[in-house]
Formats: sequence, C-alpha cells, structure tokens
Amino acid sequence: MRLLRALALCLLAGPVMAQDAGLRSLQTGDDSRGWEAVGRLNLGERGFCTGALIADDLVLTAAHCLFDKQTGARVDPATIEFLAGWRNGRAAAYRGVKKALAHPEYVYGGHENVDRVAFDVALLQLDQPIRLPSIQPYATDDRPIKGDEVGVVSYAQDRSEAPSLQQVCHVLGQQSDMLILSCDVDFGSSGAPIFSVKDGVARVVSVVSAKAEMGGQKVALGTPLAEPVALLRAQMAEGGSSFRPGNVRVLSGGSGGTFIKP
Repeated sequence: MRLLRALALCLLAGPVMAQDAGLRSLQTGDDSRGWEAVGRLNLGERGFCTGALIADDLVLTAAHCLFDKQTGARVDPATIEFLAGWRNGRAAAYRGVKKALAHPEYVYGGHENVDRVAFDVALLQLDQPIRLPSIQPYATDDRPIKGDEVGVVSYAQDRSEAPSLQQVCHVLGQQSDMLILSCDVDFGSSGAPIFSVKDGVARVVSVVSAKAEMGGQKVALGTPLAEPVALLRAQMAEGGSSFRPGNVRVLSGGSGGTFIKP
C-alpha cells in the first residue's frame, strides 16, 4: 500500500505523552457493548468502509467512500448497505441507503490529496431508522486539541468480520482543518469514528480520512466535524445534493487512503 507522505506536518507533532493502546477485536457481545452503532458499510461489489450512526437514520462516514476509485463515478446509494455492529457473520441491524451527501467542498479526483481531508465527510440517510435499545446513535463534539486522548472503532482489510477498538490513541497535531492522529488504521477504516470520551460518554469528534506517514511514523488523518455535520444535516433536511465533479492535484507521495477491500 502506498502512503501519503505528510512531511510538511512534522513540525506540528510533538512526542506522545502517554502510550497508545493496541487494537482489540470486539468478538463478543460483551466486548461490543456500547459500540453497536459503529458498522461496516458495504459499497456494492467494490469493497467497504466504516460508518457510525449519529441519528436513528443517519450514518457518518468519509466522502471518498462514495466514489469508485477506478472510475471516479459516484456510487449508487441503492448499492450501499449499513451493517450495524457487524460481527462474525451477523449484524445487529441491516439497512439500505436511500440518500448519500458529501460535503459540498469535497471534489473527488482519484488519488488522495491532503488538501481535501478537511472536507472528507459524508452523511448517509438509511432507508429505515434503527430504533433498537442496544444501538444508540452517538453525539458529535468539537474537535480535540493536540495531546488529547481519543479512540477509534473500525473495520479493515485484515479485520473485516469484527470491529476493532483502539481505546487510546492521540492527537499529534493539526493543520488548518485536518487532525493528525496516532491511531492505527488501514484499508477499510475510512469513515471510522474517532471518539472522545467525557464523563463516560463517547462522542464522535472526527472521522478517518486517510492513512499517512509522518517522519517515518504511520499516522491517521482525520476530518473535524462540527461545521461539516451541521451543513450536511441541513442539506439532508432540504433534500439537496452536494456532489460535484472535478479534478484535483495528485500529490507525488501517492495515495493516502481509499480504504477499500482489495
């Protein structure tokens, strides 16, 4: 896998003050309790991303998940399925998608461009709400700051059948509207929720946009949520579309994370 070399970010990142936790596979009902609103997003025949329920009928993910990497074509929402709490061949809830909106400033152009991370957010409206006591949507919160502890729940290419929790990783720095995180992500983790836990309550503060390299260290790039989510919620309520075609500059460092199943 090619890595986006975010070398310009090196000066922003200081040493992590505490040790990151390792990934833990959520294999049982007890393991998964509280994380059932994170699910796998099957994207037709082209692979999968990760998404999280933020209302009973709204799933938050990355905008680039809604485009075919090879052709640049928009993925038909009717081919997307959200598998809430997918674990070892079963989901807590299965839902189709009837509408998909990306941030209006997000322009897909094939390979990942670091400038697009700030807008790499999408909302999916499910064909039916999920109203189960065991699946509670997450609230979103303001962006964390450098040094804060966060966590991530995600699926990936070598752990596609159960979610994995990294309970503690860190915000290494930020540049404009992009977070640089020490979280462990891989193909399939795009759109995965980055959590901040306050008073025992997990709130989504970012979504995984790309996998990158910084000074020889593997990092994740995340998109802050406050303004993008408010904008997309308003557009969803109005029934508008936020997709627009276009081309972007391709970085010489390569692709940073169209996290699809090989």
